[in-house]
Amino acid sequence: MAQYTPMIEQYLSVKSQHKDAFLFFRLGDFYELFFDDALQAAKELEITLTQRDGGEEKIPMCGVPYHSAESYIKTLIDKGYKVAICEQVEDPQAAKGVVKREVVQIVTPGTVMEGKMLDEAENNFISSITPTDNGYVIAYADLSTGESFISQLEAPIKDVISELYNRPIKEIVLPEAFPEDDKALLAAYLNVTLSFEEETTIPDTFTYLVDGLESKDLIQGFGRLFQYIHHSQKRFLSHLQPVEYVALEQYMKLDLYSKRNLELMESIRDQSQKGTLLSVLDRTSTAMGARRLKKWIDNPLLSKTAIDKRHNQVGTLIDFFFEREELRDQLKLVYDLERLAGRVSYGNVNARDLLQLKQSLAAIPAIKETLNQFDDSLISDLLGDISVYSTIYQLLEDSIHDDPPIVITEGGIIKDGYDAQLDEYRESSRNGRQWVAQLEASEREATGVKSLKVGYNKVFGYYIEVTKANLHAIDDDRYERKQTLANAERFITPELKEKEKLILEAKDKSMALEYDLFLAIREEMKQYIPRLQQLAEQISEIDVLVSFAFISEEYNYVKPTMNHDQSLAVYGARHPVVEQVMRDEFVPNDFELEQGTDILLITGPNMAGKSTYMRQLGLIAIMAQIGCFVPVNEADLPIFDQIFTRIGAADDLVSGQSTFMVEMLEAQNAVSHATPNSLILFDEIGRGTSTYDGMALAQSIVEYLHDYVGAKTLFATHYHELTTLEDNLDHLRNVHVEVDEQDGEVVFLHHIKRGKADKSYGVHVAKLADLPDEIIDRANYLLQTFESTQTIKDDLVQEQQLTLFDESKEQSTPQQLEVSKEINDLNLMEMTPMDAMNTLYTLQKRLKQS
Repeated sequence: MAQYTPMIEQYLSVKSQHKDAFLFFRLGDFYELFFDDALQAAKELEITLTQRDGGEEKIPMCGVPYHSAESYIKTLIDKGYKVAICEQVEDPQAAKGVVKREVVQIVTPGTVMEGKMLDEAENNFISSITPTDNGYVIAYADLSTGESFISQLEAPIKDVISELYNRPIKEIVLPEAFPEDDKALLAAYLNVTLSFEEETTIPDTFTYLVDGLESKDLIQGFGRLFQYIHHSQKRFLSHLQPVEYVALEQYMKLDLYSKRNLELMESIRDQSQKGTLLSVLDRTSTAMGARRLKKWIDNPLLSKTAIDKRHNQVGTLIDFFFEREELRDQLKLVYDLERLAGRVSYGNVNARDLLQLKQSLAAIPAIKETLNQFDDSLISDLLGDISVYSTIYQLLEDSIHDDPPIVITEGGIIKDGYDAQLDEYRESSRNGRQWVAQLEASEREATGVKSLKVGYNKVFGYYIEVTKANLHAIDDDRYERKQTLANAERFITPELKEKEKLILEAKDKSMALEYDLFLAIREEMKQYIPRLQQLAEQISEIDVLVSFAFISEEYNYVKPTMNHDQSLAVYGARHPVVEQVMRDEFVPNDFELEQGTDILLITGPNMAGKSTYMRQLGLIAIMAQIGCFVPVNEADLPIFDQIFTRIGAADDLVSGQSTFMVEMLEAQNAVSHATPNSLILFDEIGRGTSTYDGMALAQSIVEYLHDYVGAKTLFATHYHELTTLEDNLDHLRNVHVEVDEQDGEVVFLHHIKRGKADKSYGVHVAKLADLPDEIIDRANYLLQTFESTQTIKDDLVQEQQLTLFDESKEQSTPQQLEVSKEINDLNLMEMTPMDAMNTLYTLQKRLKQS
């Protein structure tokens, strides 16, 4: 066992309590890392790995300057690591032996508070999942804003994943006994850091956070999250807002597949926001508004009253163009009130943060005045009583300097006139500086040395500097040598030494008093945190509604009507994202699924626009139910409780499932959970397997949806044989993508018409993709061969069916009549293929013997 120095022993003792985190161990002006932490951190941070004498052996070491540690910590946090900050907690001059050190904070992906580590347009949620007897409790909170939410699901873990998917959750807290397989699924699908907490009790001082929760499961679920945050942050969390229960049944349900396939907030191709619904809808002016918009997209409403209210608000904002544009400009003056309030409570707010808060509050009266210009209470009442904010503004206006430094311990924060004692210290300091200037002038005159100067540095204090060429003019009896430089000497005089003490005492006392005054202001601000959080919520809602109005007018969106009678009529519909790229070239289409029509069977060539046609209905439904106008000429929409999609092809590498298995799982999820109030979008079901397998599955799924589910369904397929279903299924209608074919050339018109397509035009699509002519010519030849072969087969089958009983004979034999009756009585749907073949063989043998 190696013997280490006392300091390294201290490091190892602290590290043993934080094995899952990098330990940033404060030594002077650096945070140092040792042993395995050093080896891994040097690699992750790309910093120099060195060694240190730790006792009997050299140990690996690397470090980062404490004043720039934030950027290094951010790098580790972005990679999913945790960082434990270990600081000196006693005065080194008063310490006996090794200075006492303790971990003062654990920074994790879900508990980041520093502004540079956060995306201002996105929440930074930490979640907890607590298993119950019949499901799970999900709690999540944003420590930077104080928001807290909780929900309960009576569902398997895959539904939990769907619920959390697309939400900006960076870390999930679990009980230690959580199943290993489920841990792996959470980490893989959600790309989060997993942490663990066993304690679930809520301290008495924080029971107000859960006063609105009646269920013991819910209270314990939030308790697990609270305890983890409390243990890791090691400070008072007064800015946490009472937990809000989210009743999931009040919002449209979107599973993981639908969120991904519809590209609501993340594109399938590169997981960016470009090309998503969010990228179209986000014209917000504040960070708070951008975050609220994401919450609305993730939770479309089911209440017709609430949906209509938002539509009416957007309509009013469109009608009042000048007032709306004035409002947009005023909102741009508002900083991130939610996170500023959080930093005040958290204790890491600086003077510039408070200046941003003051500037934001200065904009509120103008915003309120503009809202009052709308003759609609739905808008004018969005911002309530603002009188309290003038009190907060005046406090900050009187106290905080207009150009304060970032560091709060070096002075220059508090305005003159705010505190009499501070003004006195400052006056002494200013007088001292004036005296120093006068001293420099008098000493130059007395010595005749024009280059003599009086200076100051933190190490030596005040000094008189004389170049070596002029040392002969110095009175050695009065000048005391203090420092020797290459070309000069520095001196001190009794008068300067005495004045130095007075000046520095005044400066030190001034800085100390400023720091105390700033802490007192920050503490006073804490009482206003609930009101600031309320204001942030109101401003963010106004911001999103203004954004909806702006894009609705900009892109010619229309107010939809919502119904509960399951009728759907949309005319001139456009894809909100695709039309941004195609502009005037986008071809609008209609959707008509009136009462009595549940399924549109869509046929047509590949690349003709079937997937776009289906996706745009899903996006239009979501836009309508979050309160935005929609890209149509006219729309009457049902309120969908769920949207299910099966679009595109992708393997699920996480769970080792093939493209076809993913396809079947998505289909299973839809047919098992959809209701008559749901929307199902199925594209090319069955294409991942053989033709006949795929066709059989596609038809059976259509029939099941028709007979047992009754949801509004768009079913796109390249199996043209399925179009005959319209003859047998009362609630199904055929539609197809129109194509113009002339002289062997095909033009996709992207227009949906009633009726079925005649062929798939697959070879034509290949030609459009510029495959070599040799391939195209060969494919055309083979296609003609296959089609002619199929015609021959069809003729043979028809001939065999006609000649099974020879109609030329005047009368069938008794044996033939008996076989005919047996065939008529057969229940083919309950027979396996092998049973059918055996039965057919037996019947044929009997006929030959007759």
